[in-house]
Order: sequence, then structure tokens, then C-alpha cells
Amino acid sequence: MRWRYLSHAIRKYSKDVNRFQVGIVGAGPAGFYCAQQLLKKIPGCQIDIYERLPVPFGLVRYGVAPDHPEVKNVINTFTKTASNENIRFIGNVSLGCHITLAQLKHSYNAVVLAYGADEDRKLNIVGENLSNVVSATKFIGWYNGLPADKNIKVDLDVEHAVIVGQGNVALDVARILLTPVDELRKTDITEYSLEALTQSKVKKVTLVGRRGPLQVAFTIKELREMLKLPGVSTHFFEDQMNDIDKVINDLPRPRKRLIQLMHDASQKTEVRNKLFDILFLRTPISLLGTSKIEGIELAVNYLEGNRAVVTDEKYTLKCELAFRSIGYRSVQADPEIPFDKMSSTVPQSTGVYSVGWLSSGPVGVILSTMSNAFQTATLIGQHFDEGLLGERKPGYDYISKVLKDKDIITVDWNGWMKIDKVEVERGMKHGKPREKIVDVDEMLQIGGILK
Repeated sequence: MRWRYLSHAIRKYSKDVNRFQVGIVGAGPAGFYCAQQLLKKIPGCQIDIYERLPVPFGLVRYGVAPDHPEVKNVINTFTKTASNENIRFIGNVSLGCHITLAQLKHSYNAVVLAYGADEDRKLNIVGENLSNVVSATKFIGWYNGLPADKNIKVDLDVEHAVIVGQGNVALDVARILLTPVDELRKTDITEYSLEALTQSKVKKVTLVGRRGPLQVAFTIKELREMLKLPGVSTHFFEDQMNDIDKVINDLPRPRKRLIQLMHDASQKTEVRNKLFDILFLRTPISLLGTSKIEGIELAVNYLEGNRAVVTDEKYTLKCELAFRSIGYRSVQADPEIPFDKMSSTVPQSTGVYSVGWLSSGPVGVILSTMSNAFQTATLIGQHFDEGLLGERKPGYDYISKVLKDKDIITVDWNGWMKIDKVEVERGMKHGKPREKIVDVDEMLQIGGILK
């Protein structure tokens, strides 16, 4: 009873005298899910969500493929969370540039780092800087309207593209390249990328992976979408699916369904206008060309367990466009962040927490991000109940002065709603859900506030 009374007293003090202050850095799924759960764990707490862009939603807005609108429905949940009177959105504020971790720790009882993992891993091979060797991450940002990627150069006046990597991101890129443009016109894909894709001559996309069919990282949903693309046939290279049917029944159910679908697809021989190739057991050795990529040198691998072993056998696969899609990594946005460089993650500590990919590494989907964020919110609630986070803090009152001194234009939730309204109106003119604004200055003109 005594502990229950103490816990109640802490909560009452926090709510009525000095509201418990939480600062979240990153307005993507991890940040919003954490905020949603914190409202339940610590009723009455004040949560400020900082975002380096003027607009919220992170990877839901800029990472989810435009032809997957159902995945973006989670924005409705985040909007409901943001409408809570104890939630404040502060857009166009960058950790490590406009504010520091030290300033956040001074201002908040708990600081939650939720800024994700948006730097792609490189192949680190010769020729990676050739023209038309493109990061899959940046290509996705390009067609999704991410301001930093709006001007990347992709020459689609080619017939054969190679994607190094066999995860869902790689399949997203392949699908966008091979999907009939008329199908994309109904989505929120940017007009400038739609125009470029209209002129595209890409007829063949080859997906290259280091390991075998049993180790692919893409999921059944993404593969099924590829198999259903009109005018596109899927091809598995000769002998690479041999005897796969003999092990299917021994696999766990989710993997069993995926491998069965791959096996069934490998038995079909239809030939259509466009081709999607899947190539296993190959490691890129170098990218060939003088100024622009002309081919990719591959080494043949074999498996030891689940590990790919590179052999001396090599050959060249000709192509005129290549994407690397071998994963992401987080960065240390501020030098004081307790950053693990080996795993590119931030471990949990009392007062400074991490959620999403910054916590777990760049794995999983939105559902796993939600679970991770809920766990972190629960940990913060435990630390709060134990009296570890009860020190008086000024919250946004202090940070707002820092931003004012630097003449930083911020965007609050009402400002985002103004931007959202303009985007939807522009989209209607093109028969689309929205036309994203890709210029930060224009976003700030529409929704910005100069303190």
C-alpha cells in the first residue's frame, strides 16, 4: 500500500505541479507508437515530438511504396495520437544541428531517440561511384518525394537493371520499375518521377543475392505482387531451384508458404514483354564501365549452412543500371549519443532511450516497430514509477528559446495540416490522393512559424 501511495503521489505531482516531460526525436512510426503508449503509462505527461523535416510520419510517408496505400492507413492512428492535448509536434528541427542531446536532457525527464536508420550500406567495391549506380534508398526517396532525394540522377533510358539485395526494399524497386505506369498514376507517387517512369525503357530487372532461395529476406506478400504484375514474367536461373521441393515440408509455416510459392513460380515458363529475374548465390566483385555502368562482375558462391562462401569462379552480367539494396544503418546524430558503432544502435539507459530501428537495427516491419516502441514506453513507465525520472525539467520552454535564438522556423501540427491540405488539393488535380511538396522552403512558407 505504501508503494502504491508513493507511485500515486509521484504521478499527481508530475501531472498537477510539474508535468512529466518527454522529448521524442523522430516523428516516424517508432516515435508515434512510443508516444501513444506513454500517454497510457504516464497519464498527464507532456510529450514533444521533434522532426528534422517540416512534416511528420517518416518512413510511412517516404519509405512505403506508393502502390501500398493500405500500409499508410496507420497515419490515421498517428493523427489521432497527435490530436491529444498533451502532444506537441515540432517540425524542421534537427538533432545535432539545431539542438543538442545535452539541451534535450536538460529540458526533459526522458529523451527518446526515434530517428531511425536512413543511411544505406555500401557495397564497397570498385566502380560503385560510376554513373547510374544508385542507392535503392535514394531511389525510393526520389519517387516518394523526400526533399533530400528529389534531384538524384537516374537514367531509365536503359533496358536492363540489376538490384543487389533480396529484401522487400529490393522488390519495391523492381516493382516500381516494372509496373505499368497507368497503375502508378492513381497513387501518391511524385509527378516528376511518374514522368520519368513514363519514358523508361527498362524491360528486365535482375535481383542478385549472396545466398540461396531458402535465405531470401523478402516476404510472401511482396513476391506475390511481383508474380501478378501484368505483362511481367518471373524467371529463376537454371538449376538454382533444384530439389527445393524436397525440403519445403520441413520448413516453418511462414517460410514454407514463401518457398512453395517460389517453387511453383519456377515451374512456369511463360514469356511476356518484361522480365523479372531472380539470381541466387552471387557476390558482386566489381562494377564495370568507364563513366557509366556497363556491367557487374559476379563471383559464384556456395553455402556452408546459411553462410555464403565466395569461390574463384567469376563472370560478368551486363547491365546499364544498378541499385544497391543491402540494408541500412543508423548514424550518431549527436556526439553525446551513446552510440554502438558495431550494431549502429543506441542502448537503453535511464533518461535516454531508443526506439525502432535505432534500438533494434533496421529489421522488421511496422508491426515489429510498434512492439519495440511499446516495450520502451513500458520501460520509461517503470523508471518513472521507481522515481528515477522525477527531477524538475523545463520542457519545450527552454528548447523554444534555443530555437528562437537561432531563428529556426518550426512547424507545429496546425502547420502540418495546412501543408497536408495543399498537397491533397494538388493531388486532386491529377486524380491522385496527394501531390507531395518536395521543397522544404515551400513547406515552411505554408506551415512554418518563426518564434
